[in-house]
Amino acid sequence: MSLYTELRTKVIGAPLDPLSKETRHNIALVAFFAWVGLGADGISSSNYGPEQSFRALGEHTDLGLYLALATAVTVFIIALAYNQVIELFPTGGGGYRVATKLIGPYAGLASGAALVLDYVLTIAISIASGVDALFSLLPLAFQEHKLAAGIGLISLLIALNLRGMKEVIKVLLPIFLGFILTHAFLIIYGIGAHANYLPQLIPATLRETSSLAGQLGWAQVAALMLLAYSQGGGTYTGLEAVSNNVNVLAEPRVRTGKITMLYMALSLAFTAGGIILLYLLWEAKPVEGQTLNAVVFGSVIQSLGWDPWVNKTALWTVLALEGGLLFVAANTGFLGGPAVLSNMAADSWVPHKFRYLSTRLVTENGILVMGLAALGILIWTGGSVSLLVILYSVSVFLTFAISLFGLCVYWWRHRGEQGKWIARLALSAAGFLVCSVILVMLLVEKFAEGGWLTALIIAAIIGICLTIRNHYSWAKVQIRKVDEIFANQPFGSVADPPKPDPSLPTAVFLVGSSRGGGLHALLWVQRMFPHHFRNFIFVNARTVDAHSYGGSEDMKLMQMEANVALTYFVNFCNSKGWAAKSYLAFGTDPIDEAAKLADQVREEFPNCIFFASKLVFEHENWLIRLLHNEAALSIQRRLHLHGMQMVILPMKI
Repeated sequence: MSLYTELRTKVIGAPLDPLSKETRHNIALVAFFAWVGLGADGISSSNYGPEQSFRALGEHTDLGLYLALATAVTVFIIALAYNQVIELFPTGGGGYRVATKLIGPYAGLASGAALVLDYVLTIAISIASGVDALFSLLPLAFQEHKLAAGIGLISLLIALNLRGMKEVIKVLLPIFLGFILTHAFLIIYGIGAHANYLPQLIPATLRETSSLAGQLGWAQVAALMLLAYSQGGGTYTGLEAVSNNVNVLAEPRVRTGKITMLYMALSLAFTAGGIILLYLLWEAKPVEGQTLNAVVFGSVIQSLGWDPWVNKTALWTVLALEGGLLFVAANTGFLGGPAVLSNMAADSWVPHKFRYLSTRLVTENGILVMGLAALGILIWTGGSVSLLVILYSVSVFLTFAISLFGLCVYWWRHRGEQGKWIARLALSAAGFLVCSVILVMLLVEKFAEGGWLTALIIAAIIGICLTIRNHYSWAKVQIRKVDEIFANQPFGSVADPPKPDPSLPTAVFLVGSSRGGGLHALLWVQRMFPHHFRNFIFVNARTVDAHSYGGSEDMKLMQMEANVALTYFVNFCNSKGWAAKSYLAFGTDPIDEAAKLADQVREEFPNCIFFASKLVFEHENWLIRLLHNEAALSIQRRLHLHGMQMVILPMKI
């Protein structure tokens, strides 16, 4: 074992077997763990969403009662709508898959681009807000170290996520439970302690509404409420995370997903709505260097009548758990973002390598990209939560709006085919209307303050994806032409095929799913070395990627396709009277699996030479090298180091 392999194993853990049912069972998330891993993003948004919304009211804080009610209702509308997504797409994909299948590929691209940015910002804003919560406990002189702390925490989460989803969730579980228990107690106690103010709250809200309408007019009051409501849009984020990651849930997935959504909706509505209510009942006012949550929870704890040092310790604990939960929430970006990239890679919008799983069965490339992008945005914004909230909310509600519009289209097209379609259409339409209003308000009111940047980033992502897709489409056409050229090769009878003789010269071909590439190599060898090789061995090391690992049926389909491809090559050789045999292996690293198969082949056929085809482009550049796997060169190096000969045959397209 090399030093790198040994160090990697110690840091991220030992390799897992992707074909083992036990492995799949062990890493699948039950509803409770899914609530922790995927729901923390939504619940954690109660640490900054309600505050941003409440602050937007300015001096008119009595209107906060509307916000508390609207927040709770909106959470349930969006959650129920996304339950439909889970039903329609039980293999995952969420907003991206909804938009792609129900509206069209370009709507899917827009949704996917917004989702990628959404999850990058999930990491950045959760870390920034968590650091704010923790530094509320410290003197003002420590504020200058917040950015460095955020960078360190993102780096730590990258390392943890490379170990696997369930591994990191187990590490962060105590923080999540601590947050839920302490905040539930403080909200219930805080409302109960000032319950005598509740009867006055509704009349005060109505008086403030009437007075403000008399001064500004009803249109201005509505605009103020909509702006404040949209400013708190971050509160609803994370609700789509379950639908994006249904494929990692325990069976039955749809039921597990719906239970998880129920946990998320109840906990988020209670926490976010309860916190806004506390702001009102305890008349919370901003204090420099502290979050509004720190102010109101400090007041609630102080009212308990404990000793000052106990009060201080309790507040420190609560705020530390707030910060900790935000770090748990940041982890949602590392779960959802790579899943979106994997689905987009399956459709060739991003490099195919984003589909590949690591030895720990996580999409390592996606985790690294999400982490590095979050680091870049955190550094660029200086960890400013107010700016990040604007960027975040625009991307989130663009995705929500596209997805819910897709559901509206679906139910309208299938009207009358399924029961309760009218109710489901109405629910989807209500969710679409809510999300569209918030999105428009954010773009109009906050365009100059950062909304334009979100639009620019999403447009840039879309442009890059279009470039990548166009190249892959062109390459597929060229490969299809090669396949068509070789499709007409004469194919004789395969009756009574000759058996391979291990003592005779043997040509070993590394093949994939393309028949053209394999036949190109086979016929080239026959032309250059006529009658020299007596055995023809075909080796296929198939990659178990995130797409094929999505479910047992996908795995069976992949295995069947691989066997069909190898059987074709063997039958082709047999029809020519040539002895042939095939070897097949599955794993997360095709280089490792090919090297293992090569050792096995050499042991049985010691007089062998390996051959593989490699695509050669006339005008190659860094983008082409990024988009296409250089597996042939990597395998050749491995085989040469093991004393085996391998020849790479160029296939120009």
